[in-house]
Amino acid sequence: MAASQKIFSAICFCFFLLALCTSAYEVSHDGRAITIDGARRVLISGSIHYPRSTPGMWPDLIKKAKEGGLDMIETYVFWNAHEPSRREYDFSDNLDFIRFLKTIQDEGLYAFLRIGPYICGEWNYGGLPVWLHNMPGIELRTANSVFMNEMQNFTTKIVDLVKNEKLFASQGGPIILAQIENEYGNIMTSYGDAGKAYIDWCANMAESFQIGVPWVMCQQSDAPQPMINTCNGFYCDSFTPNNPNSPKIWTENWTGWFKSWGDKDPHRTAEDVAFAVARFFQNGGTLQNYYMYHGGTNFGRTAGGPYITTSYDYDAPLDEYGNLNQPKWGHLKQLHAVLKSMEMTLTRGNVSTIDFNNSVSATIYATNESSSCFLGNANSSTDATINFQGNQYMVPAWSVTILPDCKNEGYNTAKVNTQTSVMVKTANIADKNDGATLSWSWRPEILKDTIFQRKRYVSAHQLIDQKAATNDTSDYLWYITSFFFLINSVDIKEDDPIWSHDMSLKVNGSGQIIHAYINGKYTGSEWAKYGVSNSVFEQKVQLNPGRNQIALLSVTVGLANYGPMFDMIQTGIPGPVQLVVQKGDETIIKDLSAYKWTYKVGLNGLEDKFYDLDSLQVWKWQAQQFPINRNFTWYKATFKAPLGTDPIVLDLQGMGKGFAWVNGFNIGRYWPTYIANEDGCDVEVCDYRGSYDSSKCLTNCGQATQRWYHVPRSLIKDDENTLVLFEEFGGNPSLVNFQTITIGSACGNAFESNNTLELSCNQRPISSIKFASFGTPQGTCGSFQKGSCESTNDALSILQNACVGKNTCTIEVSEETFGAVDCGGVPKRLAVEAVC
Repeated sequence: MAASQKIFSAICFCFFLLALCTSAYEVSHDGRAITIDGARRVLISGSIHYPRSTPGMWPDLIKKAKEGGLDMIETYVFWNAHEPSRREYDFSDNLDFIRFLKTIQDEGLYAFLRIGPYICGEWNYGGLPVWLHNMPGIELRTANSVFMNEMQNFTTKIVDLVKNEKLFASQGGPIILAQIENEYGNIMTSYGDAGKAYIDWCANMAESFQIGVPWVMCQQSDAPQPMINTCNGFYCDSFTPNNPNSPKIWTENWTGWFKSWGDKDPHRTAEDVAFAVARFFQNGGTLQNYYMYHGGTNFGRTAGGPYITTSYDYDAPLDEYGNLNQPKWGHLKQLHAVLKSMEMTLTRGNVSTIDFNNSVSATIYATNESSSCFLGNANSSTDATINFQGNQYMVPAWSVTILPDCKNEGYNTAKVNTQTSVMVKTANIADKNDGATLSWSWRPEILKDTIFQRKRYVSAHQLIDQKAATNDTSDYLWYITSFFFLINSVDIKEDDPIWSHDMSLKVNGSGQIIHAYINGKYTGSEWAKYGVSNSVFEQKVQLNPGRNQIALLSVTVGLANYGPMFDMIQTGIPGPVQLVVQKGDETIIKDLSAYKWTYKVGLNGLEDKFYDLDSLQVWKWQAQQFPINRNFTWYKATFKAPLGTDPIVLDLQGMGKGFAWVNGFNIGRYWPTYIANEDGCDVEVCDYRGSYDSSKCLTNCGQATQRWYHVPRSLIKDDENTLVLFEEFGGNPSLVNFQTITIGSACGNAFESNNTLELSCNQRPISSIKFASFGTPQGTCGSFQKGSCESTNDALSILQNACVGKNTCTIEVSEETFGAVDCGGVPKRLAVEAVC
């Protein structure tokens, strides 16, 4: 081609792309498919939440999602993050969802905008602003005019922002679906007729925006038309929409599960996720969305629960730090490619099913031109041998075999043919002269200034809900029985029946944290765990004859985010607060709940922003008399940026509980001293067979619930960086250090079936091959052993020649590569462990 022709072609192609990005296109649907600009589609989507990452991470995350075979990115919109105070909005930094949507568009993917604005998502208060709770006359998520007015105002704000940027498909943008409300059908009966009236109102409001793309309501079996009702869960193959003209959409395929303080790490196998997806499309699925595709991090105070961890990794195909979670990412990528190859037959073909009994079936999609088939075995223990259309197929238990042409096996969900990446953490060596040790300064949180001063306090003759007092501006709220020398202190004379040297203070809490002080002296603490909504602090106390002061510091660890009327769950100290003494057989109780309590929100260090690099308090830090294991203490250190591009984590081993800031950015709550339960972990390899739930495939028993905390590289400066810790319980910062995460070894365990195995060390060379065997090798990554059947050619030499010194290598898994071998009908595999 002549140079002028090449230039002309390039210009034409550029204009084509421009038109593609700016021209409006139609999104429609029927019971079999979603049609986008005339093309009937099988759609694979994944959840990536913009506030759980940073703008610097977005392009890489979305690119990896596209490379993984996704067509679309889903995200919630986070009301409480965007409107923290009524009519005061924040769309900056990692809350710039318009920028996030444009990043999706730049990568050529579609977007699914789940506005909610209630979202659940293990996000603080389910994404609703706490100031709603404090509005007079309001009832949340029901037919209440005060709430509906606020919800409509925010939803209108979001829709208008999106319309102004022309981001709906009807305007040429990437958004092809939108959602209103979220999982309301799960709890609607608790609201009675008002709940049904509310959901009808939601549908009418959504339609009134005329955005030009379909609206969905997930977990809403009675969704009003034209809303599309959709399914959430670990499995949605048996779901049927409430309208025959609605496509079968799976809005949340839970790729793992969330983690809470004190609990173990949940995992869901790649085989089971793939099985669920294949079953969904075998049974007429149109669109499925992985929740999560990248879980990310609950920065700051965004984690809900209460007691949801800062990590929201979710065992997703992209891990918390943005690395490929192998083999899950690669195994699903291969599935997506096979499904895409069958798009025509899946969306247009006639469907027939053959039942082989014992939970085994075949589903045929056939057009006049071609056909595609699924062979499904939902039996959790028995493999199946199927005679189908003149051929014999062995389908392992709890798996689906896909035959794109109804003859040749293109994929089986139980046969993982992608690498397993073993991730390792390495110490931060910023340059040749620096080690990982940090130099610290410190300063105390001076509690007496809070306990004994009256500045900016409010008082009431009752115990008040912490949400009402703080509007969720802080985790911390002081409940103080007035002050010394005032008439409302706890005045106990020696002739009072309660007087004793053996008194106890008993406080009924809301399941979160309580620190108790008597006359300015620390007395003790109490906390619970995820799922506990009440707890009792009870401890012996020494009071003085006469006036005494009781100060209780209530600390939230996220607010409830799910359930009927979850917004009414009390936080803080609901009471009663009592002094209790046992005298013989008699229990004497003095109830302090109706005393005059004084309330102070927050702590001085938070109020004065000790973590802010521009704080006026910067000169008050000291290095002398450095304390360890001291509660309510601030620590500060500087560090250099770790070399390279690998993700950075902060190792907080040795610390108790608190918050961490890097260059003024709150990377979240830390609590490494909260140890996970010791029982219930899987010692052997997790069996993918059988229905998954969050109690299956657990790890990390008896270890810190979360020891490492993500520090996105976009937060790091090239020169000096600052780390600030607020330690609430007491810890030893001398053990704190920065590390990077990379692939330590890459393992493969691929079946022979026209497969190639790719091994990659992620832009680092493969240094050696530790193990390789073709035949019937045994074991798992890190503990492979040769089996009874072994290829004639030396697999180790073949892998060494093909891979050592390269960042990536590809091996054909076949007898042509490794030599003929008869394993008696047992499927042959290649097992390999490469060291990076």
